[in-house]
Amino acid sequence: MNTGNAKLKWFTGGLLFAALWASASAATKIGLLVAQPLVIASVRFGMAALIMLLIAHLLMREKLPTGKQWQQIAIYGLLNITIYLGLYVVAMKTVSAGIGSLSTAINPVFMSVMSVFFLNKKLTATIVLALVICSAGVICAAWPLFGDAYVTPGGLVILFVSMLSYSIAAIYFSSKDWKGLHLFTINGWQTLLGGIFLLPVTLFYYEPGLNHFNHSFWQSVAWLAIPVSIAAVQIWLWLLKTDAVRAGLWLFLCPVFGFAYASWLLKEPLDMYTIIGVVLVLVGLLLSRFDAKKKAVNG
Repeated sequence: MNTGNAKLKWFTGGLLFAALWASASAATKIGLLVAQPLVIASVRFGMAALIMLLIAHLLMREKLPTGKQWQQIAIYGLLNITIYLGLYVVAMKTVSAGIGSLSTAINPVFMSVMSVFFLNKKLTATIVLALVICSAGVICAAWPLFGDAYVTPGGLVILFVSMLSYSIAAIYFSSKDWKGLHLFTINGWQTLLGGIFLLPVTLFYYEPGLNHFNHSFWQSVAWLAIPVSIAAVQIWLWLLKTDAVRAGLWLFLCPVFGFAYASWLLKEPLDMYTIIGVVLVLVGLLLSRFDAKKKAVNG
């Protein structure tokens, strides 16, 4: 592949990833208008897992996990699906779509902090500053929304806890030897197991009158399962494999897309607090990317 085609592929892939990844918050909010949070999550995980496992084992003829791999997949699914996405969809009940996408974009900064505790990485002043700035940006963007019930303090706390679980899950995934197990196999089974772990909680809180399995529900769930859980994740993994440092730069576009979707589809308000908050998050992300690039250069 020549340089021009490679650059076009990189640009197209990165842009598509940012657009799809940022759409999760708006799609979730649309689903929450007609169903309970955990019902949306459970159906989404079941749909995404079924598609990925069919692709992995029927079309691609990939091998099944064996032995200790099942334990690793179960732990990863618990952290990445049950806790992270389970809490995320609950938080979105009382957090605006824009804030949801803004917080998701700062996950790499949380990962850098968590790696200090789980991988014995060095905590640099740059990462600490990036975390403070990103957190301040989320709070700033959310501040005027508290009074209009677009955001609640409890929702923000749940959102931050979910991001911590995502960061731990990502570190756990990268620290394990998967012995050549295909990504579709890992993602499919961890999504299925994570959904199964969440199912008892979903059933416990299930109230039939709050769930309407209409067009809006299935549209929301299908979008979250296919373009987000499958397509966006696969593109992201390709970006990381191609150039891990540059891949992180595409996260800068996620808040922009996220607030655009929130304003266009959900009519959420945009003001100077929003702009300042987004700018602060972008600055924090830039600092974290600079730190990552510096480490990569220094080995």
